[in-house]
Amino acid sequence: MAEKEMVDIYLLGKRYTVPASLTIMDAMEYAGYQLVRGCGCRSGFCGACATIYRIKGQKELKVCLSCQTKVEDGMYLAQLPFFPGDKREYNLDELKPTADVMKQLYPEIYSCIGCNACTKACPQELKVMQYIAFAQRGDFEKCAHASFDCVSCGICASRCPAQITHYQVGLLARRLTGKYLAPETGYLTDRVREIEQGEHDQALAEMMDKSADEMKALYNTRDIEK
Repeated sequence: MAEKEMVDIYLLGKRYTVPASLTIMDAMEYAGYQLVRGCGCRSGFCGACATIYRIKGQKELKVCLSCQTKVEDGMYLAQLPFFPGDKREYNLDELKPTADVMKQLYPEIYSCIGCNACTKACPQELKVMQYIAFAQRGDFEKCAHASFDCVSCGICASRCPAQITHYQVGLLARRLTGKYLAPETGYLTDRVREIEQGEHDQALAEMMDKSADEMKALYNTRDIEK
């Protein structure tokens, strides 16, 4: 059997030799780190494992999610499991989807210099600068759709010279769209009413009594709507 290709990475300045086939997250565990935070979904898109890195001998500072990015030789790593973005407080019931709502809550979006660093950094490959442009124009539906897959990892904000917290802007646009602009979804309204009236209480109680293995079997044999 061929020997595994190994690469050198640096965690907090200390060198570790790890298999080249591993993701950054797996390599950290291979190196002996016990991950208890910043590792939510493990290979999905929860946004908890934001990472900054630079390759030895290169000047460019790069960002990624460690659960989906493979290690490279000479990779210097620093975790960014939480970015302290600016989150404004508001009561959604007191807001309206008017053109000036973004100006009131997130005026910094109008300081965007069009550098596109946010889009280049996004691990979901979202057109971040574009959805900020939609927000600037008060087109909240387009902003909501363009930012729909955002996982709020904070990488875009960490790269922004205008100090825009893009993911919070997208979240506000989605909330405004869902509450005021999107058409009402009939079946969802009916299901909420059924739950409030207790029509599913017995089914929920029966489900809560099932073991983990029973729940897995129920999930794996469920009817999937096509």
